[in-house]
Amino acid sequence: MANKGARPVVTLRSTAGTGVTYTTRKNRLNDPDRLVLRRYDPVAREHVPFREAR
Repeated sequence: MANKGARPVVTLRSTAGTGVTYTTRKNRLNDPDRLVLRRYDPVAREHVPFREAR
C-alpha cells in the first residue's frame, strides 16, 4: 500500500518535450507546490528544467 507520508516519490518530466524522466523524493511540508529542478536531458544533450508530473 502506498505511503502518504511527508516524502512522496515524484516523477520529474523534461520541459524540452523529449520524454525523459527522473524520479526523486520531495518533502511535501517544505515544497507543497510542484517541484522544478534543473537536470541533464541526454536526448537534448543539455541541462533543462524538469517539472513534477502528476
